[in-house]
Amino acid sequence: MTGVKVRDDESFEKALRRFNKFCEKSGILSDIKKHQHFEKPSDRRKRKVNAARRKARRSNRFRGDYM
Repeated sequence: MTGVKVRDDESFEKALRRFNKFCEKSGILSDIKKHQHFEKPSDRRKRKVNAARRKARRSNRFRGDYM
């Protein structure tokens, strides 16, 4: 269970912002979004292949190698 202790001199809004940042860093929100709906194994593979292609294209663009 994630939690953030509110300090004495800290407002609620600031503590909430720290909590949201902590959740984002730990990947909790993305994990929840990923598990909201069932994803077929074929769709999962397709998504991963497309992500790898995008990543390769992005790295090639920065290196100067164009397809």
